[in-house]
Amino acid sequence: MVGDGQRGEGPESHDPEKYAHEESDEPIVPRKPANSWVTPEEPVEGRGEAEGKPADGNAFRVQAREDALTTVERVGERAKQKRGEKFTSLLGHVKVPLLKEAYQRLRKKAAAGVDGETWSSYGEQLETRLLDLQDRVHRGSYHPQPVRRVHIPKGDGRMRPLGIPTLEDKIVQQAVRMLLEPIYERSEFIGFSYGFRPGRSQHMALDALAESLQRKVSWVLDADIRSFFDTVDHGWMQKFLEHRIGDRRLIRLLMKWLKAGVMEEGKLHETQAGTPQGGVISPLLANIYLHYVVDLWAQNWRKQNARGQVYVVRYADDLVMGFQYEEDARAMSEALAKRLAEFGLELHPDKTRVLRFGRFARQDSPKDGRTRPETFDFLGFTHICAEDKEGRYRLLRRTSRKKRMAKLRAVRLEMRQRICDPVIE
Repeated sequence: MVGDGQRGEGPESHDPEKYAHEESDEPIVPRKPANSWVTPEEPVEGRGEAEGKPADGNAFRVQAREDALTTVERVGERAKQKRGEKFTSLLGHVKVPLLKEAYQRLRKKAAAGVDGETWSSYGEQLETRLLDLQDRVHRGSYHPQPVRRVHIPKGDGRMRPLGIPTLEDKIVQQAVRMLLEPIYERSEFIGFSYGFRPGRSQHMALDALAESLQRKVSWVLDADIRSFFDTVDHGWMQKFLEHRIGDRRLIRLLMKWLKAGVMEEGKLHETQAGTPQGGVISPLLANIYLHYVVDLWAQNWRKQNARGQVYVVRYADDLVMGFQYEEDARAMSEALAKRLAEFGLELHPDKTRVLRFGRFARQDSPKDGRTRPETFDFLGFTHICAEDKEGRYRLLRRTSRKKRMAKLRAVRLEMRQRICDPVIE
């Protein structure tokens, strides 16, 4: 059985750097008709399978894979049918067939962790290693290793830290993610959340925001959670997981990953907070945390406190809300800051603001002492209030200056490196 029928009490009622770079001056046309003031929600589709799977052709292995996927499907169906039920025996499903499917879904050419193990080298004795891994997971003798920290450049010239787990840790994390994701996708997560979810993308978030901005929106709250992935509180994370997960062994395993530590330049650093970016399980854990801290609360707030219409679009720790009335926007900004503080988070003071935006922004901008409306960036695009030839409001999206300059710097660097290459190359 997936769960034992226990009911859990509910709580109180994202790589973002890889955003699209298309540039467009055309008005955004909603993909589906507006039928309510609720933020547009895109349907959730199944995740596509990763490339580079070994060519295992015999019937036994095919059947094992089908059994693993059937287990995942059963977990999702039970979560949908038994909303609020706690799952008490999930770790028992982490067996060789599921571990093998998890291994096959990993990127073949991903960087190695602290042990130096690669996808190819681990696969040389795959069946034997996975059987040993299964036994260690069930005995409790499996212990995650520290993640290897590397730094990659961000669009603003700063560096973003990434944590690279060992390949064995990636396999177990992927297997656990495959079990947990259907639970939250089918029964928990809210439609205005788009970051790191199967069947959803940055473009879907942009489409939902564009459609919302075509409605009765006169004000926008552009919010950014400061250093979110580095400040996730482990205590609250465990409490949120326990709302649906009653398997104590699985909870301990998840918390072990969060506390595994970071290896940087040969030195081990303990982690008391945060979830390392780059881990297979980290995006799901981040969404679970923000689901309880932000999504459920924001949905309830707009029902009980807003005087006008409110639209929400969240992609990981980037959040944009559209409001009909200014007082709602400013009240939400203050309430959100207090809400985040309760869970060890805070809004970035330089990246969070309330601005006039929408169909009346151009004619009302003189009230703010401006000649034209303010703009805001979301997922690599600058959103602009504009007018067509007939003077009607339309929304423009252009590649943000930060993303454009970063791409130009990369092109210039590549050109300098190739300047002496043969013409044919």
